[in-house]
Parts: sequence; structure tokens; C-alpha cells
Amino acid sequence: MLNKPEKHPQSVLGRFYVTEDCLACENCQLVAPNNFRYGKNGLSYVCKQPTNPEEVKQCEQAVADCPLEAVRSDGTQAGSNF
Repeated sequence: MLNKPEKHPQSVLGRFYVTEDCLACENCQLVAPNNFRYGKNGLSYVCKQPTNPEEVKQCEQAVADCPLEAVRSDGTQAGSNF
């Protein structure tokens, strides 16, 4: 059985998160620049959970675009974070 990837330790708590499988491709930061940054280890993390519908949409796109599925959502309904 494979180990579940760990969440990036700098990610803020909430619906969206980045696992340590991140390869620093910059996709999430390009799609949702208000919500993703590079951490001390050079990998992306969620610096701010979305606070409006546009940011939710951008974060959902970041999840869909991540080539390694390192950007994830816990599956709560859109809009529940604000």
C-alpha cells in the first residue's frame, strides 16, 4: 500500500492544499496567484485560502491542472470558505 503524501507544512488550513509531491512547475501560481507561493523548500504551498468565487474557481483550476495531482481539494462545496 502506498503512503499518503503529506501536506506541505506551510499551507494554511482549509479546503485547498498542496502535497509534498509538488515539482514546482508553477502551474498553480500562474492560475491562482493570490493563493499559491513557493515555500522554503522550493515547492508550492497554499498561502491563502480563497475568499471569493473567482479565487475558488482559480484554485479549482489549479487542482485540475496540476500534472502530479499535488494540488488538492478536500472536497467541500465551493463557497463554504467565505
